[in-house]
Formats: sequence, structure tokens, C-alpha cells
Amino acid sequence: MSCSPSSQDLFHWPVSTLSEPLVLGARTIGFLGPRGTFGEECLRAAVDPDGREFIPFASHEDTIEAVSAGTVDCAIVAIENSIEGSVSVTVDALAQVDDLQIVREVRHPIRHSLLARPGVTLDQIVKVVSHPHANAQCRGWLRQYLPGRDIEAANSTANAVERVAKSGELWAAIGTGLAAKTYGCEVLEADIEDHKDNETRFVFLARQRERQDWFEPYKTSVVCEIVQDQPGALLLILQEFSFRHINLAKIESRPSKRRLGDYIFLIDMEGKVTDGPVADALRCLSCKLPRLAVLGSYPVGRPPRQASR
Repeated sequence: MSCSPSSQDLFHWPVSTLSEPLVLGARTIGFLGPRGTFGEECLRAAVDPDGREFIPFASHEDTIEAVSAGTVDCAIVAIENSIEGSVSVTVDALAQVDDLQIVREVRHPIRHSLLARPGVTLDQIVKVVSHPHANAQCRGWLRQYLPGRDIEAANSTANAVERVAKSGELWAAIGTGLAAKTYGCEVLEADIEDHKDNETRFVFLARQRERQDWFEPYKTSVVCEIVQDQPGALLLILQEFSFRHINLAKIESRPSKRRLGDYIFLIDMEGKVTDGPVADALRCLSCKLPRLAVLGSYPVGRPPRQASR
């Protein structure tokens, strides 16, 4: 079987010519808005905002499309949470595009705070507003300290804080300290999440691949598409990595969006795309599969430093 045309492009993606890392050289960076989200909080922790413009977008899809269209130099999006798992909207969007690369990942601690308008006290709260994931991640704390209060869903934690700030009601929001400053709220209680090791993995996306640092540990992410659902289809993929002793960090199946029961596989592995074993495995798979796409080959994100409590 001859190699698919896509195999010719696996290792020849445009590489940034910037002398500094691509993300640090970006002048415009997109993130999921509105302002005050965990995405912006992570972005500000990872990149010095001086001389750069951080631009909010209404959805994950809009954020990713902004990079693809060249509206921003790069963007940051959440891809996985330690409690909730993969961010399916990001994973699905990345699986369908061919002109973007993951160039860096950042692991960011998720610290939820209960926020309210100035002057409102904890015992006065009648409703709590936030994103459903945030509400769920603080369920135990809410049950203990605000039992019986109404819980209402919002589009994002930042949207919840903005609504509470404008409401004039005795409401509280679960959100970030950054959102409190952005919308003029006060922190009633900090660190109210039930799981203190809660963190989210964010990735930076760009239209070019970064030059690789040979001294850093790397991760490579790929999308594998099978011909049809049949016995051994997944084994066909996995044996290429097993034979070469390549450690897989994650494997996940997602709907192909074409028909019911049709799936693709997203795989994270240790190593660079140009490492001999990784390169050989991907070349072999590109000859066996109808589609193999490299989502990125990027430095492994370091665990966030846990704040003292």
C-alpha cells in the first residue's frame, strides 16, 4: 500500500522563524471570553501582557477560527480538566482543522472563589450563579455553607460574575479573582472548590510549528482515522507505538461527525515528531490509515505550583 498524500506533510509544516518562542513573540493572542475567565487568567500567568493585545472571543470555535483566519497570532484554549476530563468542543474542533498546530501547553490550577457585589454578605445570599462545571466542582462547599440556595447556570464563570455585578440582587457568583477585579465584585470566600488538586490543561494554537528545544521533554498529539469499525482496528494503530516502545499519555475516541458509530482516535504520546521512533511510527500509520493528522509536537506542561493554604 502506498503512503497517503498527507504523509508527505507530516514533517514539513511551516516552522516559525522568530528568534524567540512563537507564543512569546505573538503580538495578539485570543482567548475564550468574556474577560475574567480562567482562560484569561492562565494566559496572563503564562505570558507577559506588556506590548501584547489579549482578545476575547465568544466561543471555543470562534477562538480557534480567529487563529486559522489570521485575526490573531495565536490563541489559548482549554483542552482537558483533571475533574471533568476532555473539553469536547476544543478536541472536536482541533480534530477537524488541518491548518493549526498546538505549540505549547500550560497546566493551570483552578481556584474557585465566591464573589458578590460590595456590601453583600455571605448570609444574605439567595442565589448562586456560575458555569455548570464550576457549580458542580463546588457542590460540597455550597451544600455546607449555602444550603437550600438557588443554583443557576451561566455561559461562563466570567459571565456569571458580570451578571451578579449588574443585577442589584443578593446574588453571588463562582468565578476567578481576576473576574472580581474586572467587574467590581468582592471575594466573600476563596478556594471553595471541593477538589484542591483541580487543574486545567490549556494549549496555545498557531499557524506555524515552533522550533523544538532538544533539552525539554515533548509531547506529540495526533488524530487517527480508521477505514471502518472492525476487530483489530485500534490494535493496528497501537502496535506501531508498542513495537517502538513509545509511551502513550492519552488515547480518546470521538465521533467523526459523519455518521452514527463512526469514530476517530486522538492520541498523545511522549516524544517529538522528529524523534526517530515517533517519526517511523507516524510514517507507517500514514500508509495504513485514510487520515493521520499531527495536531502538534510541543513541550510538556509543568504541574502548577500549589498555593500554600
